Amino acid sequence: MTGAGTRTVRAGRRTVEVRRPGKVLFPAGGGHPEYTKGDLVDYYRSVAPFMLPHLRGRPLMLERHPDGVDGPRFMQKNTPESYPDWVTRVEVPKEGGTVCHTVCDDSATLVHLAGQACVTLHRWLSRTGRLDRPDRLVFDLDPPGDDFAPVREAAGLLGELLDELRLPSALMTTGSRGLHVVVPLNGQQDVDEVRRFARDVADTLAAGHPGRLTTAARKKDRGDRLYLDVQRNAYAQTAVAPFSVRARPGAPVAVPVTWDQLDAPGFGPRRWTLADAVDQARTNPWAGVLDRGRALGPARRRLEALRG
Repeated sequence: MTGAGTRTVRAGRRTVEVRRPGKVLFPAGGGHPEYTKGDLVDYYRSVAPFMLPHLRGRPLMLERHPDGVDGPRFMQKNTPESYPDWVTRVEVPKEGGTVCHTVCDDSATLVHLAGQACVTLHRWLSRTGRLDRPDRLVFDLDPPGDDFAPVREAAGLLGELLDELRLPSALMTTGSRGLHVVVPLNGQQDVDEVRRFARDVADTLAAGHPGRLTTAARKKDRGDRLYLDVQRNAYAQTAVAPFSVRARPGAPVAVPVTWDQLDAPGFGPRRWTLADAVDQARTNPWAGVLDRGRALGPARRRLEALRG
């Protein structure tokens, strides 16, 4: 400890200064415990070995809550000049200029971001140097309400379809209401081709279950059907990073899981929190799944054959 209201944290080869570690970010209530900024820092330092492989080389959008999750939310793309010079940055072109995104390549950066009350990290699905060639494809299963049964069912159906297409897939809770299904790619297809493929897969699944699933972008067109959202596969869009804490009561965490866990008692999108997500991380639920990304050409041909 150094000085009132300041704490020094060792992260990898660096020492990071965290101001106001006792600041409450998640108030107690509704059966949930209180969590401070110091708790958030400790969690991200602990989960760093498991989380960093999903962050390295990827531009981030940072969701910050400097006054706690009940206060204003800031979605930060540009890296402040005040950030340490050892924090990796990448200049990304945009209309009329550039955006200097933060890239989290090490545990010290992760701890620094937590110290800035960055509760949630949202990552690009592509890496610096190949920003238009994603190596991840994400389906976001977004239910119309808080009933998790439709999400569980939709995940099972989507997993079966991806198996038919011979595409490996990984399952993740979002820490919110739904699930993400992640497909590793080899980065050879451009972002438009990836998004088009994702949309065609979702359309095929929805067509087979029109009363339960939809790809309608407008909420008024969905009714009580689950939305198969593929919009995160567009250029410069982001998806919540594995092991990110969400700004909800109790500090739930977006956690990788195995497909077998989908049917486990008590399973749900907010099953793991800041208090126990590291335990789940240590089980290595995605072992081997993301090691070798696939090309979409063979899967596209199988999908066209299924669609007739």
